[in-house]
Amino acid sequence: MKLLHVDSSILGDNSTSRVLSHEIVAQFRARHTGIDVVTRDLATHPIPHLATLPPDHEDALEEFLAADIVVIGAPMYNFSIPSQLKAWIDRILVAGRTFAYSSEGAKGLAGGKRVILALSRGGLYGPGTPAHAFEHQESLLRSLFTFVGVEQIDSVTAEGIAMGPDARESALETARAQIAAL
Repeated sequence: MKLLHVDSSILGDNSTSRVLSHEIVAQFRARHTGIDVVTRDLATHPIPHLATLPPDHEDALEEFLAADIVVIGAPMYNFSIPSQLKAWIDRILVAGRTFAYSSEGAKGLAGGKRVILALSRGGLYGPGTPAHAFEHQESLLRSLFTFVGVEQIDSVTAEGIAMGPDARESALETARAQIAAL
């Protein structure tokens, strides 16, 4: 089994999404001896934004295609995902490799894998909150991975982490319960 672990937060050790993604990966390592984990840190080793066609970072695409499980640490920056994560996504959404167009429309070619999103948000953006309409983080990632054929997409979310220490701790407890249920 191959697991691709992608982190995108610029906050290093202070990143909640990194804490969550690392705990998810640790859980998979504990449950599946011999799991092959490949790690890509998009903050310390960013992929340049698209400037050439075809894309010049084929290794990112090959890592994604080879993975059975993809764990993505994604904080919410300005209601969406970090630009370095978007640059990585631009390398894996490749016509003819992860999706194709036909007379029936788009068809995902990268099915058969599981994606787990480790999400962090400073405020409250979940369903039923006043700011839900501003949530373009999880909804975007789910749309993109569904587009390429991924059917099993799970998310672990810690939100409200900037609303004080007690709120952050409560958000982490909730997220850890979600991790245990994966």
